[in-house]
Amino acid sequence: MKWKILMMLLASISLAAGAYIVSAQQPDDEVRGAFIESRPKTTNLNSPSRRHRRRPANTNANASAASTPTINANTANANTASNRSRPSGTKQPIGLGYTLFMRDVDGRGVRVEPTREFHNGDRVRLALEPNVDGYLYIFDSEDGATPQMIYPDARLDGGDNWIEAHVPVEIPSSDENEERLRWFEFYGQPGGDRIYVVLSREPLKSVPTSDELVAFCGMNKDKCPWHASAEVWEQIQKATKAQVKVATSKTFGQAQTEKEKIATTRGLGLDKSAPEPSVIRMNASTNERLLVTMLDLVHK
Repeated sequence: MKWKILMMLLASISLAAGAYIVSAQQPDDEVRGAFIESRPKTTNLNSPSRRHRRRPANTNANASAASTPTINANTANANTASNRSRPSGTKQPIGLGYTLFMRDVDGRGVRVEPTREFHNGDRVRLALEPNVDGYLYIFDSEDGATPQMIYPDARLDGGDNWIEAHVPVEIPSSDENEERLRWFEFYGQPGGDRIYVVLSREPLKSVPTSDELVAFCGMNKDKCPWHASAEVWEQIQKATKAQVKVATSKTFGQAQTEKEKIATTRGLGLDKSAPEPSVIRMNASTNERLLVTMLDLVHK
């Protein structure tokens, strides 16, 4: 799969991936209920934008991130509100909801099935919604090549990759000034990319982010995007084998709502009344530190 101006788009995102391949997993109403219930009770659509919020300074001491620069991402204090109803000392499994939007003839984003086939000229955007505060990493393997880290990006937000619970983020951002930068467009010869979306409670060890990533890419332009070491990749591959429950909605064909648009562009947490993601994936165990989603978009 060849993405048009892929790296330019990555430099304009609000954070985020595509369709998925999951074997032997069935929709689970319990997963859907747990995910939606952890959302904040209300979303104040009139509140000021929170897109320039900083991540916590007290990160894992073993993490590679050395600083906490401002992130130009869609963030909000949704996790704090949602956790107030949970008993003290408990935590929920890591979950990730995502929806694939396709541009229709009127320029609207319409929900489509992630497993559909796409053709030249089709334009799509992916919306992600985590259920916990954490750290986002995206790796891309083109036609089976060695995976490279396309997010975080040293050119975007100082290489930061912190995200907040239930705050929707997009790839690419619908808030871009130019229409051509608001969508991924399929073009050229068919191909195959497998994208790995990694959501972690703590920064991954030995993976450069923030100032460390900026410094690395500044001195090693020929080695960026950064490639994961065998040790790091083994950890990610191991996480793909964890037991995961999946819930899929039946809202394909519906347009993105105004509440979703506002929450995304202003960095607000989606409340319980907002549409659910098209796909929700959640670790079966609360002990899992990572949730890895393998994403494939089919370009014919």
